[in-house]
Amino acid sequence: MDIEQFRRAGYQAIDRICDYYTSLRDKPVSSQVEPGYLRKALPASAPMEGEDFQLIADDYQKYIIPGLTHWQHPSFFAYFPTACTFEGILGELYASSASTPGFNWSASPACTELEAVVMDWTAQILGLHKSFYNTTEIGGGVIQTSASDSALIATVAARSRYIREHPHVALETLVLYTTTQTHSLGKKAGLVLGLKVRALEVTAEDDFALRGETLEVALKEDVDAGLHPFILVATIGTTSSGAVDRLGEIADVATHYPSLWLHVDAAWAGVALVCPEYREACQLPAINTYADSFCTNFHKWGLINFDASCLWVRHRKHLTDALDVTPEFLRSKQGDAGTVIDYRNWHLGLGRRFRSLKFWFVLRSRGVSGFQKYITDCTKLNARFAEHIRESDQFCFVAKPFLALTVFRLAPKSRPHLTTLELNALNRAFYARLAARSDIAITQTDLNGVFCVRMAIGAEKTVERDIDKALDVIGQEGRATLREWDRT
Repeated sequence: MDIEQFRRAGYQAIDRICDYYTSLRDKPVSSQVEPGYLRKALPASAPMEGEDFQLIADDYQKYIIPGLTHWQHPSFFAYFPTACTFEGILGELYASSASTPGFNWSASPACTELEAVVMDWTAQILGLHKSFYNTTEIGGGVIQTSASDSALIATVAARSRYIREHPHVALETLVLYTTTQTHSLGKKAGLVLGLKVRALEVTAEDDFALRGETLEVALKEDVDAGLHPFILVATIGTTSSGAVDRLGEIADVATHYPSLWLHVDAAWAGVALVCPEYREACQLPAINTYADSFCTNFHKWGLINFDASCLWVRHRKHLTDALDVTPEFLRSKQGDAGTVIDYRNWHLGLGRRFRSLKFWFVLRSRGVSGFQKYITDCTKLNARFAEHIRESDQFCFVAKPFLALTVFRLAPKSRPHLTTLELNALNRAFYARLAARSDIAITQTDLNGVFCVRMAIGAEKTVERDIDKALDVIGQEGRATLREWDRT
């Protein structure tokens, strides 16, 4: 492909992307293909000779788009939102237009320097303490692939620090703490690193949040058993329930265990810190006072295309001490002098994508007020949804609504005699009906043995009429489930 062919193909690609978004509301939310559809449609091997690019572009429309689930669809309420903005698309396009592996400053100075700048910008708009800024040259922020990567990096740094401070401790005695509501990232970090993971029980009475007393009991038990607690992954806005662990209580306990690293995972809810009115509920004062590391994903609820996970640490040296591997061929004058950041020592890989460019594009284009409006709009939509659930005779909350998440179940007041097992069976049937539909996407979860449904609002194009439509669909399927239940 030469420059003029690229120009024509690029114009067409932008036009087709625009057409896709123009027609998005009319598409089914979830892909309707069957497993294995693509292998059946494509040749068994790559072509021997190159093909005309127009054919390739047309095949994208023919074969790939039907296999997409449309996370940007106004009726997508599953999992958590995944951002995709036009500014972010253009940022990715520009970033991919030049090779920038970014493993050290000299590989492409703009790649490193822009990342350091936008990580400070995002720290500022979230209200993080200055100790997390790159300008301090003590703490700092780095873009990671996902919150799982961020938690893994924090665990590596915490383990390294603990072993330096306790050189005679055996690795197999180290303990990583999560809760029964923590994202799978905690368990996966333990699996990858070969560490013991203890998930602490949380209860509905405590809104599924980790309390200080629970942590204190676990720490004492494990220390008495000869184990060594070295990191706790606390959460602001858990996936299943939106729970917020009580950081103040946790910190009171942790003062007696000074080697315990506190990593705060706010993958979804953390971006809400851009709005001052949500900072208390999201425990910003405690984060700024106690957290050793903090993560939020701008690719979830932050308008920046995947991947865009932000990790801040209060002491960058803990990262670099754990991860710095610098063979001779990677050394540079600037790196040796310590005048620049070499981000390869802040994550597991060597090369890095130029992800800061899309941050720069979106942050400048939307401004702080644009982020605030988006977050408050989503939260207001959830309040509208939650109010209907609260007033309903069919449904009830399983967890307290938080920001843009509502967790509920079918629990008709006309059938108060139903047991938990019966209600779980009823809700599995209810969810199966919802999952079979193509005009809405929503996910299920289990909260301490209670099967329930999650409604997570975040698609930028979602408006009130989409919430009202979702309520109608949910109500229809709830009534249909009850009629079918009564017949059995």
